[in-house]
Amino acid sequence: MSAKIIDGKQVAVDIRAELKSEVAKLAEKGIVPGLGVILVGEDPASKSYVSAKERACGEIGIFSDDHRLPVETKQEELLALVERMNKDPKINGILVQLPLPKHIDESAVLLAIDPDKDVDGFHPMNVGKMVVGEKAFLPCTPHGVIQLLKRSGVNTCGKHVVVVGRSNIVGKPVANMLIQKQEGGNATVTLCHTRTKDLGYHTRQADIIIAASGCPNTVTADMVKEGAVVIDVGVNRVEDATRERGYRLVGDVDFEAVKEKASLITPVPGGVGPMTITMLLYNTVESAKRANGID
Repeated sequence: MSAKIIDGKQVAVDIRAELKSEVAKLAEKGIVPGLGVILVGEDPASKSYVSAKERACGEIGIFSDDHRLPVETKQEELLALVERMNKDPKINGILVQLPLPKHIDESAVLLAIDPDKDVDGFHPMNVGKMVVGEKAFLPCTPHGVIQLLKRSGVNTCGKHVVVVGRSNIVGKPVANMLIQKQEGGNATVTLCHTRTKDLGYHTRQADIIIAASGCPNTVTADMVKEGAVVIDVGVNRVEDATRERGYRLVGDVDFEAVKEKASLITPVPGGVGPMTITMLLYNTVESAKRANGID
């Protein structure tokens, strides 16, 4: 029996509807959440992503202050813009689109963002709070994974979760979220990576697999036990001469084979992807509420 597909698009639509209602209530109090977005350079993927964020803000009523800077922008100029946004009361969240040009120190820029406006959840202060279980802005993609599990009726309490991938953007934070003593956590987590010996040994023990390795077919059907839940975070381009654009998008999981063994599985595209921007909107609304003393 094939797995039930977790429809990330629909879950994202549901959350955005909830956020739109919250934003409308804030507007009645004269509060308009604001997101400052900075894009440096002409990277096509980044431009597309930033445009999608702008549209999403408009759909739910968030003010978007967008700055598209030329690739030759100096680091000092970028830091000055970040500092202006830090001080601007109309801006509740600041997002600097990565990657940045090579002449700019990404770490220095991320550290310059006020942690109270760090809606990407990348600032070390927010990362530290997340690890010790304090209230913090959670990184958007891992938070999206947790929401997909929750809203699909997957109880993580006491379950064995195997995370494949140890990036600071997905692998490490999602592992930390899953071990927290709270709803959506309380799991036993094994964190695997490219140096893990016999990856399949670990994944076959998992009740839930979260694949975030950045490599197609990292998780194959023989690596998954019957009835496991499989969350595929990967987005990879593979050549496909049958497609007009010459490629197609696939995840890190051999979807067609694994869906015959899993109980629940996310597709690529249409699974985790739509959740990332949605959780960015969530963090921006949360930031506006905190700035105005609203729980």
